Amino acid sequence: MPHAPSRRPTILDVARVAGVSKSLVSLALRGDSGVSENTRVRIAAAAEELGYRSNALARGLVQGRTMLLGVLLTDLANPYHTDVVAGVEEAAAEAGLGVLLAHGRRDAKRLAAQLDTLVELNVDGVIAISSWVDSADLQAAARRTPVVVVGRPERPPAGIDTVANDDAAGAALAMTHLLGLGHREIAFVTTSRRPAAEGRRRGYEAASRRAGLVPRTVMVEDVNDLSLRVAPLVSSGVTGLIANNDLTAVALLDTAHDLRIPVPERLSVVGYDNSTFAALVRPRLTSIDQPRPELGRTAVRLLLQRAGGRTTDRHEVLDPGLVPRGSTGPRHR
Repeated sequence: MPHAPSRRPTILDVARVAGVSKSLVSLALRGDSGVSENTRVRIAAAAEELGYRSNALARGLVQGRTMLLGVLLTDLANPYHTDVVAGVEEAAAEAGLGVLLAHGRRDAKRLAAQLDTLVELNVDGVIAISSWVDSADLQAAARRTPVVVVGRPERPPAGIDTVANDDAAGAALAMTHLLGLGHREIAFVTTSRRPAAEGRRRGYEAASRRAGLVPRTVMVEDVNDLSLRVAPLVSSGVTGLIANNDLTAVALLDTAHDLRIPVPERLSVVGYDNSTFAALVRPRLTSIDQPRPELGRTAVRLLLQRAGGRTTDRHEVLDPGLVPRGSTGPRHR
């Protein structure tokens, strides 16, 4: 029965088996010039035989870089966040960087602790896919490594770059879509007072006034209370609902089903995010499309620019679009 190794093999072990110096092994494993092809092959064979793997963290201490980006997100259960992460990973890989994920579980204190952990791991930068992290914590992290926030912090702190979609424009797109289908009684249902949701609310209300309509914003603290709010809205003549995000919109579809309100024949519903499950529910959800992978790729670009020496803050805003599906239709006459 083979024995498990008593310790991990080191670069010295590779040098001994290959019959070369430690410095030559280091050059070969980094892919640097100055090592003949025959010697490189011999060193690679020795490393494979011993099961040697370079220690990225130790190498980072020497080089001052770990070649890792830290990604901090509020909620793994929200497809919007994971879609942005996909864009981050794609752009990071193109730049030769790895990604470490930290999850805040929708808890501000845990998010702060996870941010500290990423910084202590000496990552080359942090991308926070969250507007929940305290500005003081972001600034403290930015003094040690570049930080980019995806989304809308309440007050973007100095020294931090941000990238977000135009929330007000997205809500206006939803209004234009419903108005074009003949709807005139349209309400905005929100479960959040975070900056992004507030931007969408303001966009909806401004678009309503431009159309000569009276805005009807409904704040719902708990999605379990939606049935108590939706039935009176529909009874009062509302035929279109815009939700602050897809999670709320799906809850609205579920509520409409329970109340036997046909969608879209009696009620049209628009979500926001165009997350992966927008195309999975029935009816499929019309939704405002945030360019989620592009948000992630842009965040990596901003972070690399900051790491390269840029000192001025950048706040980029990307344009949303609308993806029509089965949850919206002409106003019932």
